[in-house]
Amino acid sequence: MGGDIEVEREYRRQRTTSRGRIVALWFVMGNCVLQLSRPDGIPLPYKLCGPALIALLSVWAFLAVRRGLTSVGADGIAVRGAFRVRKRAWHDIYDLRVESRNNKNADARLWTWLYDNDGRRLLLPNVDDWQLPDVRAEVEELRTAAAQHQGTAWELRPEVEDRIGLRAVRRKARERAVTGALLVFFAAIGYLVWTVPVHDGHRLLAVLLLLSAPLSAYALLVTLFRLRSPRTPAHT
Repeated sequence: MGGDIEVEREYRRQRTTSRGRIVALWFVMGNCVLQLSRPDGIPLPYKLCGPALIALLSVWAFLAVRRGLTSVGADGIAVRGAFRVRKRAWHDIYDLRVESRNNKNADARLWTWLYDNDGRRLLLPNVDDWQLPDVRAEVEELRTAAAQHQGTAWELRPEVEDRIGLRAVRRKARERAVTGALLVFFAAIGYLVWTVPVHDGHRLLAVLLLLSAPLSAYALLVTLFRLRSPRTPAHT
């Protein structure tokens, strides 16, 4: 690809995940469904939660892989995910940054994020070191294109960097809170399975416990993690 600003670029998935990873994932999911299908004392409504969740995640992952696309044109950058398309005009883009993933076992070690002037970030699908031979060079070309469209060279703006740092703190707090809420959710399922029979007199209790306990845990944890987290930048 050259540096011509008028040439539209599309980043589609060219390389697929290794077969070993796919087989391992399907084995784990199949084993979960098999264990839940065995006759035991677990009420059927609780047993259906697992397969339903697996089915939803499988559909989302399939669509995200099949539809995932980053397109670059004269109007800006568009990102197509599993269910929607998000667009950013060139004048709304603050920077494009290549960042390392924490998961060293993943296929892609380097991801590209778009940061807007409000400090929000947007992942650019397939603009990574798994799909591109030199993702950093590719991103540098895109940053050059952005500068040409904006009519000014990219420069560090402290107020935007502050927004990015603040959003990074909030995002990390939300991620940790979600993990805690999921643990509470599964603990609630375990409690209901072993102590509460499913009939009309206890269904309301089950619904309230499965909803209120995780939501309350999330609200508490996200506040706690925000207060305890240092304000760090969102990039390396």
